[in-house]
Amino acid sequence: MTMFHFFNCAILTFGPHAVYYSATPLSEYDTIGTSVKAALVYLGTALVKLVCLATFLNVSENDTYDPYQELLKAFIGLIDVAGLYFALTQLTHRNISQNHKFQAVGLGWAFADSVLHRLAPLWVGARGLEFTWDFILQGLEANANLVFSLSLAALGSLMWLRKNKPRTLIPIIYLCAGVVATMPSITSYLRRGLGWHLMKVVGFELFTSLVMAFISWQLFVACQRPSV
Repeated sequence: MTMFHFFNCAILTFGPHAVYYSATPLSEYDTIGTSVKAALVYLGTALVKLVCLATFLNVSENDTYDPYQELLKAFIGLIDVAGLYFALTQLTHRNISQNHKFQAVGLGWAFADSVLHRLAPLWVGARGLEFTWDFILQGLEANANLVFSLSLAALGSLMWLRKNKPRTLIPIIYLCAGVVATMPSITSYLRRGLGWHLMKVVGFELFTSLVMAFISWQLFVACQRPSV
């Protein structure tokens, strides 16, 4: 029963990444190399973030919400944006369209995040003797993170690769990218500042990820229309 629960949680956590790759044109254009490169960039970015967090953050004995520390975490979290910029603009990609490039980068980014932050807790905890909903919620949270990563990659593609975008949409693109990039700090405030339970936070993440995905998709479509 414990291994059955582990495999169910693992499929829920990592399965959507494989489904997205196989169900979209990414598999037809063989973009797995781009996703792997993006995953490696994510790991390097995570290492830089870890060093910065260990250097500048104070270790608190209690779990109270500290606005200064959380603000500092938010600034350090923007290193992800720099890493995504590097993955989208500096890596050598195969001859694929901008549409497929940001999807491949976002998919590799999200998969690396799930492996780094969820695989070990899943392996240790989901095989326990007692059933818990925490790892199912963790899988749902990974799905929300996949949507957030794809949305941020799409917005980054519009910011850094799309030159002839409508001027009226530029502030909206940057605002949405800022919201998605600071989502970890927002959820941290909901958990520790407002005391939301994990289920409520995951529900918020799932709903917000769908909203941001819809807005990003609309912005991407609007920027692809020929300017009059």
